[in-house]
Amino acid sequence: MSARFDLSAWSTEALERVERALSGWVAPEQAAAPEADSGWAVLGHEAPAALREAMRYAVLDGGKRLRPLLVLAARQAIATGESPSVTAALDDAALRAACAAELIHAYSLVHDDMPCMDNDVLRRGKPTVHVRFGEAQALLAGDALQALAFELITSEQSGAPATVQSSLCRQLARAAGYDGMAGGQAIDLASIGLALSEEQLRGMHRLKTGALLCGSVMMGATCRDPARACSNAVLQGLAGYGAALGLAFQVVDDILDVTADSATLGKTAGKDAAQDKPTYVSVLGLARSQAYAQELLAQALAALDSTDLPDTRALRALADMVVNRSS
Repeated sequence: MSARFDLSAWSTEALERVERALSGWVAPEQAAAPEADSGWAVLGHEAPAALREAMRYAVLDGGKRLRPLLVLAARQAIATGESPSVTAALDDAALRAACAAELIHAYSLVHDDMPCMDNDVLRRGKPTVHVRFGEAQALLAGDALQALAFELITSEQSGAPATVQSSLCRQLARAAGYDGMAGGQAIDLASIGLALSEEQLRGMHRLKTGALLCGSVMMGATCRDPARACSNAVLQGLAGYGAALGLAFQVVDDILDVTADSATLGKTAGKDAAQDKPTYVSVLGLARSQAYAQELLAQALAALDSTDLPDTRALRALADMVVNRSS
């Protein structure tokens, strides 16, 4: 395997696929038109059209798309040597899972930005959804995006085996729910003004941020031929990579919150300190946080090495990008 890998070229091709799919699957215009006999004619098209606009605003034209990239990179790593007869269906399942992970992430941002939670006004370089469309429409848009994520994975148009679809649903639900992102957000809200230990902070962010990132890796790994055995060592290695990467992402996020400006980040800089939230910088200090991010990168790469998969170049490059990013 060549040591050279062009992440820019790889991610450009992958993101083109993701963007086309999201644009076609997230509340397309024809889906917003009510049936003539549905009774909606009394209301006109304004209500569903406004929801459609808010959903697309929340998802399209912005964001790093890290979660979709992790799904597709893990799919690439696990697909080596599989039967060509199943490749197309599993590639489609991976694309659906990639988009589903992004929809869950987008819905979480819509809800997290609302006044009842973080009360933020800037996201991805533009006004947050509740600022642009109002709180009620933002709440509904988030709800609809969450539901759509599971619809994509289980679509009748997908040729993936039912076992793969059900595993993807279970993994995504767990990453997003009480034992994942939502649980971590609950801890985050309850921790405002408290002095957390490093262990407590790590536990919170393994749920709030890390669960969906790690889940994205494991969903990509799930898009494999059910007829081919996959060792526990491979799955444990990928899970270890995802866990380390997920935590590293949050550490770097905390660093950037105090070292970058709002224009660079595309969201409000310094808001964690303003809201008296515990962060890695507040607990460890800036220099130690920067060193810890590099330690987590080393852990992620070592976990990948333990899998002995022949092509983990995309996963390795994404880990480096996450830790050494500037926004």
